[in-house]
Amino acid sequence: MEAMELYRQWLADFADDADTVADLKAIENDPKEIEDRFYKELEFGTAGMRGVLGAGTNRLNIYNVRRVTRALAKYILTTPDGAEKGVAIAYDSRHMSDVFAKQAALVLCNAGVKAYLFDSLRPVPVLSFTIRHLKCIAGIVITASHNPKQYNGYKAYWTDGGQMPPESVKGITDRLPETTYAESVPMDEAEALAKGLLTYIGKDVDDAYIAAVRKLSVNPELAREMGKTLKIVYTPLHGSGNIPVRRIFREIGMENVYVVPEQELPDGDFPTVKVPNPEDPGAFALALKMQEKLGADLCVGTDPDCDRVGIACMTESGPRLLNGNQIGCILLHYILSQKKERGELPANAAAVTTIVSTDMAAAIAKSFGCEMIEVLTGFKYIAEQIHRFETTGCNTFMFGFEESFGYLSGTDVRDKDGVNACMLIAEAAAWYKKMYDKTLVDAIDMLYEQYGYYGDKVTSFVLPGKDGLEKMQAVMQALRANPPKSFAGTDVKALRDYQTSKRICGEAVEELTLPKSNVLYFELEGGAWICVRPSGTEPKIKLYVNAVSGSSEETQRLLNAYSDAAVKLLESL
Repeated sequence: MEAMELYRQWLADFADDADTVADLKAIENDPKEIEDRFYKELEFGTAGMRGVLGAGTNRLNIYNVRRVTRALAKYILTTPDGAEKGVAIAYDSRHMSDVFAKQAALVLCNAGVKAYLFDSLRPVPVLSFTIRHLKCIAGIVITASHNPKQYNGYKAYWTDGGQMPPESVKGITDRLPETTYAESVPMDEAEALAKGLLTYIGKDVDDAYIAAVRKLSVNPELAREMGKTLKIVYTPLHGSGNIPVRRIFREIGMENVYVVPEQELPDGDFPTVKVPNPEDPGAFALALKMQEKLGADLCVGTDPDCDRVGIACMTESGPRLLNGNQIGCILLHYILSQKKERGELPANAAAVTTIVSTDMAAAIAKSFGCEMIEVLTGFKYIAEQIHRFETTGCNTFMFGFEESFGYLSGTDVRDKDGVNACMLIAEAAAWYKKMYDKTLVDAIDMLYEQYGYYGDKVTSFVLPGKDGLEKMQAVMQALRANPPKSFAGTDVKALRDYQTSKRICGEAVEELTLPKSNVLYFELEGGAWICVRPSGTEPKIKLYVNAVSGSSEETQRLLNAYSDAAVKLLESL
């Protein structure tokens, strides 16, 4: 069906919904906007759905949330005891998050599937924990993570607490075409409660989650000792981290935690930031101002669903943010060094990171006799490794991280955990302050001196709309058809094409063992690499550049040269 025909159908089908009709009437003279809203259905993939709020098949709204939930319910009804095990549901501070969460719960109830709905906003890691804690078949979080305010999303989880695996995603997508808006209706809330299909959950689960995070404290004695003097400025960026992060700080003994007042309360408009993303320096402007005034040791910020964490410090030369790779390496080194010192580092220790994260992590792991395992981008792949370790006993999980500011050191949660990470960051800051009277900004420089100067740079090419999708596909096809032989005068040593599962090095070809993915990875002479990857959740192509050398200046020179060459190449395509 053509976009304009679908547009008219929506006006007719949802004529009783004044808000939807008003939204659609507002674009009646904008054919390009109508095309963008109706040229396709919002995709449900491995990370669920994410999109701009609004009416239309390619927008996130009540009707698309209900429909995908009905398809999820149909799939659950094919699994043993799935309906009785039920689905846990959480949501963050974004516009419509609470509405979408309740609608999803009541659609499940109407299909005979139990729903466990949080009584107020909660972070992603709490939902992941809850699935395992309550032994649910699945989970849903309504969030668009760190995206701008006009977005929201629907993240789906499976029974292990990790993001939904491909076979379960297929179980839903196979049923979506046959699932109509008309059948995807919610049960009345009072009826759902009376029938025992809807249960609201709260404090008991929160207490169990915090207890599980506390067990992951590496050096609790140090935290209590240094918690009296260490000063931390924290910002939840108007999101769901405020209560659990402050609670974990308090419970491990951090007595001097100061929350940025302008960013403390939930607000879906995120009025104090351009984007609520701890990767963005602008998100820390108010926190750094507060840090300077208080003389605090560091600033910590979490995104709206509290699965990502950023760090900033005011230095003599001005504010300095640490990137995701730097934070990951500091935490990895802290965990392994402290475990070794305390005689608690197992012989089969393993850490997990992604193919686009820094090689410095492998160097740190190797120095402690810890195996480093690389997986594709996406924390569900780290969760898969944790599951493999548990089922085979081959390794003991120590830490997992992504360069995109996601960290985890335990196994009760199977996704990025900002609360867990904030606790470890506070402990690491306490350790560096006690041992060296240094901050975490100093800490990364100390690690560079020990392991080499690793650097990384990420560039995103945003390509929205139908045209953008076609451009992304064309760029990847062009790179495969004619791969570059060098970047900025440095030869490409090998090409990894994760879509064909081949690593090509001259005449030699070897099979890659990771799952197929639309990713191209160029290994350069000298240890640098460049990776090109279309985002799985946003309309963008991401370009990753990594380099290493014996000095900070040389690494920065290499990074700039390789990045400029790669950007120029992609722009030409």
